[in-house]
Amino acid sequence: MSSAFEYAPAPESRAIVDIAPSYGLFVDGEFTEAADGKVFKTVSPSSEEVLSEVAQAGEADVDRAVQAARRAFEKWSALPGAERAKYLFRIARIIQERSRELAVLETLDNGKPIRETRDADLPLVAAHFFYYAGWADKLDHAGFGANPRPLGVAGQVIPWNFPLLMLAWKIAPALATGNTVVLKPAETTPLTALFFADICRQAGLPKGVVNILPGYGDTGAALVAHPDVNKVAFTGSTAVGKQIARTVAGTRKKLTLELGGKGANIVFDDAPIDQAVEGIVNGIFFNQGQVCCAGSRLLVQESIQDELLDSLKRRLSTLRLGDPLDKNTDIGAINSEEQLSRITSLVEQGESEGAERWSPACELPSAGYWFAPTLFTNVTQAHTIARDEIFGPVLSVLTFRTPDEAVAKANNTQYGLSAGIWTEKGSRILAVANKLRAGVVWSNTFNKFDPTSPFGGYKESGFGREGGRHGLEAYLDV
Repeated sequence: MSSAFEYAPAPESRAIVDIAPSYGLFVDGEFTEAADGKVFKTVSPSSEEVLSEVAQAGEADVDRAVQAARRAFEKWSALPGAERAKYLFRIARIIQERSRELAVLETLDNGKPIRETRDADLPLVAAHFFYYAGWADKLDHAGFGANPRPLGVAGQVIPWNFPLLMLAWKIAPALATGNTVVLKPAETTPLTALFFADICRQAGLPKGVVNILPGYGDTGAALVAHPDVNKVAFTGSTAVGKQIARTVAGTRKKLTLELGGKGANIVFDDAPIDQAVEGIVNGIFFNQGQVCCAGSRLLVQESIQDELLDSLKRRLSTLRLGDPLDKNTDIGAINSEEQLSRITSLVEQGESEGAERWSPACELPSAGYWFAPTLFTNVTQAHTIARDEIFGPVLSVLTFRTPDEAVAKANNTQYGLSAGIWTEKGSRILAVANKLRAGVVWSNTFNKFDPTSPFGGYKESGFGREGGRHGLEAYLDV
């Protein structure tokens, strides 16, 4: 994209990562082939290069991993909390030591810019393990009654948008509370989960406490349905979440779901425009908009619409799209060809329904999966792009006149995961936030995360909370 300055390329070296030609499943502390010998390839979204071949877990492998986790549970759950904490602290420190390696690997396998994996994802991954290590010997004081007990085996299914961070959100509280884990990473981003398996071995974690099963949707379905799984945790699409809820219904399994979103970013007429523009950009273009809590609906007060949009368009014209390993890159690659096709289809539908599309001048690389940052104006609440989760770098702009209208439009969605409020008035922030039906409400910022804060949604954005003290409850018999 055009800029007042020319940037020299500043690529991060990929030499720090040694990617093997093939990887097995991680079951009972060892890497092993799938029972039926099936494998699949994982591809770098920015170049379409095949990174490695990965074993594909089937139903027999799921059963083997759950049995290993069940055997390990007896000894792991019996350990004093302070002993479990030592393992978690050790894992956190190793993640920090290997953070550059893991950041480069995540960028290669996922497509997001290196400055996001390096400066956001990896520090948060380590922080979650440090945080829950601190809880491991304090569960009696967590507010869930005396002597809360672990549930048993946790079956966890994570998405491709934050592969290592979602792993940390799931595994850290499960281990801290004395549970054992069988985790299925997304089929397009299995590598950092498999490297995490190596970290578990490096930390001396007892065999069977953590098991990693790469695979497709049928692998996740087999894990969710396994009769010896006591807890299911899923982050992903609302459609799959509903299917999981139907599978778990009528069983004794505990369930948490963190699903889709269509977050509203509300900008009032007294908001600091430049600060709001940065928050809007971070809210929708971070990780190419492939974020469940993305601020994909911009609600701007009518009186400042023109001023805000002019500033926003100027800012978008300075974003740099390209090689995710370049430290100057702001916008990386879309995770997969399938996701790119979905984004393209919904954007075309937005145009056909009458919304006005704008993107900055942008040259897309010839290889890989790319989509230019895009915003739509003349959007109404009836437009598909204002209702459906696009999960891409696409912003829908709507206007409002009064705070009540802003709240009504923000809540007019089947989702309820996130929202943002931009105003200089603290009283207005509190008044509006109290009326928004969203699990997380940011004020004068967006996409800020901390392991001490709970995260989760309402309505079709799921139920249950991850992070903070609240994140312990889902893994305890209270």
